[in-house]
Formats: sequence, structure tokens, C-alpha cells
Amino acid sequence: MSQDTAPRYPMVLVPGMLGFVRLVLYPYWYGIIPALRRGGATVIAVQVSPVNSNEVRGEELLLQIEAILQETGASKVNLIGHSQGSLTARYAAAKRPDLVASVTSVAGPNHGSELADYLHQHYPPESAKGRLLSAFLQGVAWLMGLLETGHHVRRWPVDVHASHNSLTSAGVARFNQCYPQGLPAHWGGHGPEEVNGVRYYSWSGTLQPGITDRGGNLIDGTNRSCRLFARTFVRESGHCDGMVGRYSSHLGKVIGDDFPLDHFDIVNQSLGLVGKGAEPVRLFVEHARRLKAAGV
Repeated sequence: MSQDTAPRYPMVLVPGMLGFVRLVLYPYWYGIIPALRRGGATVIAVQVSPVNSNEVRGEELLLQIEAILQETGASKVNLIGHSQGSLTARYAAAKRPDLVASVTSVAGPNHGSELADYLHQHYPPESAKGRLLSAFLQGVAWLMGLLETGHHVRRWPVDVHASHNSLTSAGVARFNQCYPQGLPAHWGGHGPEEVNGVRYYSWSGTLQPGITDRGGNLIDGTNRSCRLFARTFVRESGHCDGMVGRYSSHLGKVIGDDFPLDHFDIVNQSLGLVGKGAEPVRLFVEHARRLKAAGV
């Protein structure tokens, strides 16, 4: 990507649940940021509470957007959110459209996650299994705070119950009533590409036998997790990335919803061990060109 294809505004990358900027030496957006910067883009990975509601994470993101604008001198940012980071970015754009040029959802549960629904049904928070799961997630969030080296804040507020409710179909439906920008009018369709001056895009992947279970995924434990989680899907059985359904991911202009990528592969985790022939980094580079062409 040449210098003249870099987007006009900084690209701000927002991680999903249990996300991070860098754990010791390992970056969340493996290989993606260097590829974008080689094309001249200004790219900033941010951190928000790894386990909390969309609204809490969104307010944290807004504070960082203001700091980024002050530091770079830009007037707006392009937000790219992975998984729950998509909902976080949507909240920020809905609250302050004057600060956001575009929102891009990458495997975002924009209509909820059937995995979250399954956990809500089988691991209710008041049950022993639910309390055990909550304690585990709190422990993981605490450990990640110790290992985080890409952001100066080490202790973020953690609310497992709020985070989980923010990802269920019912929870996201309530969120969507308040922040409908970019949503399709009907299931499986495209949403409006521009709302209140903010452009909306999305892409996602699906598990595809013979592709997503080959290549680097043969030795990638996260792919096995995604294949296990995919068994909890009913409405989008056979049409999910292990955590988010194909059509549930739709927002704004849908770039694609069946790339051969699981939920982690789509941001080039782990260490770039992705399925046979998959090129997740290329999707981000191509999107930088798309944003440039759109004038943002």
C-alpha cells in the first residue's frame, strides 16, 4: 500500500472482550498494525476494560479518542472494533459522531452472540457454575492487567455480569434500541452506509471444514475452541466463526460475511496461525484503501 492510499484520519483499533494492546511482547493485532503503517496510515491500538458493558467500555474509548485527537491534531478518527470492540465503537460513534469518521465492525456481535445466550442459559450468574465462570473471567482479566505492556493503565473496572449481558441476543437488542446507527432494516441485509456523517462497514468469517481447520490452525488451540463453541449455535448453525454468527455480524456496508476465518483468525491470532490460504491482514490493508477512497 503506497503512501497516498493511507486514510485521511487515524485508524483506532478497539479490542474485544478480554482484549489487550500487547501482552508482554505479543500484540492483539498481530501483523496488522505494521502492515497498515507501511502504507502511511496513522494506526493506534487502544485498551478499554477487558470485561465490562458496552457503555462503560464506550465511555473509556471516548476519553481516549479525545486524547488521540489532541495528540495527532486530527479532527476525527476511524474506529475499527473486533468482537465486542465493535459495539464499543458503535457506542462512541453514536454519542459523539462529530469525532468519528467511520466505524468498522470486524466479527462484531451486532445482533448478539448465540454463545453468550448458551452461557446465560446453562451458567446463570446465581448458580455455582455461573459463579465459577465469573471468578475465572475475573482472574483472567486480573492476570492480563499484570501482563499488559502496551497501555499504561493496568487496572480497569471489571463487571463480568454486565459484560455477559451486553453480548446476549436480548442484551444487544436493548443496546440496539438506543444505538441503531448502521443496523440493517431486516435480518441478513445491509445497513445504511452513512448515518449522522459516520460511515459504517462490517466483515466477518465462518468456520469452513477443509480450510479453517487446515494450515496453521492445525496447531492453533483457539481454532479448536471456536469449533467447540460453534456447537452452541442454533439459528446460525454452520454459519458462524465460533463466537459470532454470519448474519448477526452485519452492520452498514457488509464487505463480506463468509471469509474462511474463525473468530481469532480474523485479527490474525494466534501468531498468524490461520486457516489454509487465509489472509486476514490483507482485509485490513484493503479496508485502509477503502477508507481513503471514501475520503475518511
